[in-house]
Amino acid sequence: MDVFACAGCRTELTAPVSRVALPVHTHHGAWEELHPPLMEPATYAVEPRPTGPPWRSWEEVGAEAAARQGVYAPVHSVSFGARGRIVIAPGDSRSTALIPEKCEGYCMGIDGRAGPNLACTGCGRAVATRIDDCGSWQTVWLEPDAVVRRPSGLPAGPPPGWADLERAEHRVPPVEPDGSWSRRWEAAVGVALAHLVAATDNHPVVLPAGPVADLLGHAVARYLPTGPDPRSVGLAGPGVPEPRPRPDVLLVPRHPGTGEPWRPPGPGAAVVPLDSGVWAHLAHPGETSPLPATGVLPEGVLRDDYPLPSRPRCLLEPHRGAFRATLVELPAIRSPRLRRYHDTARRS
Repeated sequence: MDVFACAGCRTELTAPVSRVALPVHTHHGAWEELHPPLMEPATYAVEPRPTGPPWRSWEEVGAEAAARQGVYAPVHSVSFGARGRIVIAPGDSRSTALIPEKCEGYCMGIDGRAGPNLACTGCGRAVATRIDDCGSWQTVWLEPDAVVRRPSGLPAGPPPGWADLERAEHRVPPVEPDGSWSRRWEAAVGVALAHLVAATDNHPVVLPAGPVADLLGHAVARYLPTGPDPRSVGLAGPGVPEPRPRPDVLLVPRHPGTGEPWRPPGPGAAVVPLDSGVWAHLAHPGETSPLPATGVLPEGVLRDDYPLPSRPRCLLEPHRGAFRATLVELPAIRSPRLRRYHDTARRS
């Protein structure tokens, strides 16, 4: 496990933490809602893209400079913040204090608009940004130039791997206990849809019957065209037999430790990466046997008595911000067909 310390005075700023994949919903929450911490306790992730202030308008920056920042189509503003910022759960931060004059926010907390708002209590150096305003997951972002990483001396547990995807606790259910759609699902579907549009060059698609079509069909119908020459889509990944014949596009999981998408053996289909917990729910939905069982009800099994659990009143809608932000960060958006798609969607 690692700890992060102040680069100026070497005061330890975190508890021992282990690296995991950056969650796909990191920058995509639900407006006017308070959110829980983004990261699990004792974990951290690294954002390789520029994030946070300073921001510059697309007109000021131009297409060439924006592309160097990883943005390939017009947006309102482009981040010129640091690359490699480290995100942890607020509960894992140590020896920091808020900088009062940098604690602006929208209405329910602080949003980091003025840059780092946490100072090291050892030397006063600005080292991190606390974010907990509405629409944002609760986070502490360590500034890469202000901290140093060093071994904690404590052994880490087994690193996350593909085998974790078959564990029931890794699956993310699409519906929250209150009957609303999972915010993590909404963001994950928005991100995946952007990759699907790019992988198919905005052609129609045919989804496999079952959970994929049931949960994603409405979103795909809204964001992708209908008509002739469709592309076939299938679910693939560790522990799941690959569909035959191989579809044009495979929905695959991201590695829970590195974030890299699973790759099928051999050449062929394009891949669309999915949040590993969302993919795990689609690939391993749990026990569905109609045979009688003894003992207590397994976790996740619904009772047939009254009242029944709440269910969403509408179909699953992808997070529009997640979809648009992901789409403009894919180099494929520069193709004429996808650029026309983006420009039309931007005006709608």
